[in-house]
Amino acid sequence: MPTAIKAEGLSKQYRIGQYRPAYGTLRDSITNNVRKWRTGHLHDDPREIWALRDVSLEAREGEVIGIIGPNGAGKSTLLKILTKITWPTHGRAEIHGRVGSLLEVGTGFHPELTGRENIYLNGAILGMKRSEISRKLDTIIEFSGIEKFMDTPVKRYSSGMFVRLAFSVAAHFEPDIMVVDEVLAVGDADFQRRSLGRMESLGDSGRTVLFVSHNLHAVLQLCDRALLLQDGQVVREGNTHDVVAYYEEQTVGSGARVSWDDSDPDAPGNDLVRLRSVRVIDEDGAPAATIDVRRAVGIEVEFRVLRPGPAVVPKIKLLDQHGAICFNALDVDDRWNAPKAPGDYVATAWIPPNLLNEGRHSVDVNVVTLATPKLIPHASAYKIVAFHVYDPADGDSARGLFGGELRGVVRPLLEWTYDEQ
Repeated sequence: MPTAIKAEGLSKQYRIGQYRPAYGTLRDSITNNVRKWRTGHLHDDPREIWALRDVSLEAREGEVIGIIGPNGAGKSTLLKILTKITWPTHGRAEIHGRVGSLLEVGTGFHPELTGRENIYLNGAILGMKRSEISRKLDTIIEFSGIEKFMDTPVKRYSSGMFVRLAFSVAAHFEPDIMVVDEVLAVGDADFQRRSLGRMESLGDSGRTVLFVSHNLHAVLQLCDRALLLQDGQVVREGNTHDVVAYYEEQTVGSGARVSWDDSDPDAPGNDLVRLRSVRVIDEDGAPAATIDVRRAVGIEVEFRVLRPGPAVVPKIKLLDQHGAICFNALDVDDRWNAPKAPGDYVATAWIPPNLLNEGRHSVDVNVVTLATPKLIPHASAYKIVAFHVYDPADGDSARGLFGGELRGVVRPLLEWTYDEQ
């Protein structure tokens, strides 16, 4: 496929903490020099920071690429360079096609003008022709959900109404390349659902989309590929699921698998049982750090029985991203009722599809002996592995077509019966 965006070695340097601005009057120069003499900072060099360092990117027509990373990583700076809001210190970028940007929605709105008048004003700023705006006017107004306020000056709008209208205008601009920076968190749940659907339709229509967001659910749902930026540099690039999993592992500290060598003194256990590995696996048995909510996920626990002793049972505890306990689970099969001979064992707990809620989940693993009314632990590891559950929002999960948050530690797809009275 043809290339839509090609950036090579983009770097952006800023100077901070200077007493003297780039342009100033004689009075400013005298005042700044006196201040520097009083504080003793006569020879201080300006501090320089690199918002971007040697960032390269290639996006083909029709690709939807997510750009993620912590605050200050350089995500917005990259988008501003690509949309020619600012220029790079080094490097170059080639853009093939008309570019539309949703970077700071509402820029250019005039408070004294009505919502309808601002649609024309903002559309013109974005590069839309008047005839194009007129053709889409009814659609833009309907999408915003604030039809009855169209002839009211926007200075009387609430902040939510203002942003909804601004996003509606920008979302109906139809360029070849769309650049989006954290704009899907506006409005209520229904508006967010429609906004996300609009972004999906842009990608499905063959347009190239660069999407910056801290909402990893949306990135997993929308993007074909992802880049992870940290300290102005690309530290990971590739499959969206892999990049998101790596980012979460780096920020939270646990991944989808862990193992211990036989000689490892830190391996959890005692003289009866020792853990050897814990993995999160998908339905095919492959390690998985991100899981479709509609698919089963397995927690595989490998442990070694070192000597004859009491019967042992594997146990897991699942916690959501807020630390709330989703559930505790023991393997209650009769196979664990009798003591096990020394050797290696692998037990896998399968969590059924359409049960867990979205977000990051961590797992506590234990091998215990049942001793009513308590459990005697032999090998324990806390928050040892983690995985991220996401919903593709195709309408066939417990979410259905609802775009907001369904709160709770689980989100089962229940069977409903219906009788019309």
